[in-house]
Amino acid sequence: MAQVQLFGLWGSPFSRRAEIALKLKGVEYEYIEEDLSNKSPLLLQYNPIHKKVPVLVHKGKPIAESLVILEYIDETWNERNPILPHDPYERATARFWAKFIDEKCIFALWKACWSEEREREEAAREACEHLQTLEDVLKDKRFFGGDMIGLVDIVANFIGFWLGIIEEATGVKLLTEEKYPKLYKWSEEFVNCSAIKENLPPRDKLLAYMRARYGVSITY
Repeated sequence: MAQVQLFGLWGSPFSRRAEIALKLKGVEYEYIEEDLSNKSPLLLQYNPIHKKVPVLVHKGKPIAESLVILEYIDETWNERNPILPHDPYERATARFWAKFIDEKCIFALWKACWSEEREREEAAREACEHLQTLEDVLKDKRFFGGDMIGLVDIVANFIGFWLGIIEEATGVKLLTEEKYPKLYKWSEEFVNCSAIKENLPPRDKLLAYMRARYGVSITY
């Protein structure tokens, strides 16, 4: 068995977070694709509480939840490409914004694109407020982590890549260059960074999957 294994799902932004972190650190690992409609006994063994991906297994010990996995990777392989800042305050700030993206942004963006028409306007308003917050946080930095990709950038991979595909699938447009120039520029920088580009799912395949699973295009 490989010393490092990652149980994931090809189209999941949460699984891809762990892959990005491992690649940034130069860690060799075995990737195991899961079928969530027919979960493997190993997945259920390693993550009996949530029964979902991603799960990182290091020397036979499982770590679940993508944010926890990212911190584990950073602390375990700390010789290169730090994901979290060294300064305690900056580390706490990065954790805050990562949690904000996970608990506020992703759900609001998803709801703004996929909810019923009567709910969509309010959901879009909330989503745009969150995007504006991130626009203000980013300021004039290349990445949320400064000159290098860090925790918040990795956690924001949903905004950098998945959101554009969901927008195309649904006909809803949220992240535009006109409204959020800094965040839009960040998204382009992010997906064109080699460590990120190599660890993103095929765009056409993901778009087809979204359309097939969630229905035909909808517009305002």
